[in-house]
Amino acid sequence: MSTTPLPAKASLSQLRMQAKDLRKAVTKGRPDAIERVRAHHPNYTNGFTLRDAQLTIAREYGLASWPELMAKVATELVEGRELHRYFGVELNNETWDLLEQIDETSPLLDQERVLYGAYAACLHWLEAGNEANHARGEHLIARVALRIGRVELGLGHARRCLQLIQNHPDQMGDWDEPFAREALARALAATGSPDQARAELRRAEELTALVADPRDREVLLTELGKEPWFGLTS
Repeated sequence: MSTTPLPAKASLSQLRMQAKDLRKAVTKGRPDAIERVRAHHPNYTNGFTLRDAQLTIAREYGLASWPELMAKVATELVEGRELHRYFGVELNNETWDLLEQIDETSPLLDQERVLYGAYAACLHWLEAGNEANHARGEHLIARVALRIGRVELGLGHARRCLQLIQNHPDQMGDWDEPFAREALARALAATGSPDQARAELRRAEELTALVADPRDREVLLTELGKEPWFGLTS
């Protein structure tokens, strides 16, 4: 099995985009993409996920797994705070990429990997970031926990996210609080408090309308339109 040398100063963001593009190409049935996968993926099947694409990319560069590829790229970075920042960004982005591909019916290992990815991202931001980064990490953990059916866990992290935002308003963006209340609304709905959940959702929608940057506002509106809402918006 031939491999491709890893480019000098490789960017994991670029590699992640390569994996996304490969997944799209395989999904569309492009023969060249399918041939790449068959050459490098040890257990290729018709159900080709982003994780399968990441493994294929890693194997193309001569690495055994995507985490090994991440680690190899990371060694090019400086030690200490910047390394924590690097992993905080990459783990956060990867977890968001995988979030909609898993739910509580997914294999347990897949659920755990996404949840632990969210925790790891938050831990790295505790070393390299500020309270805003911490709050955003709590939000991601809450969303993952709710997605895989661990609703009480999600509620605790959603509350912690809002608490950090309320305690450190000077460090937050105008979009942090609506995101926090969106996660809290989902968690309250999932744990059987629909009236409180509706109040939080209304507040999230009100705050979203006040976000200054239209691009940030669009991101919020997109997230508000995504399930699961645990019956709250049906």
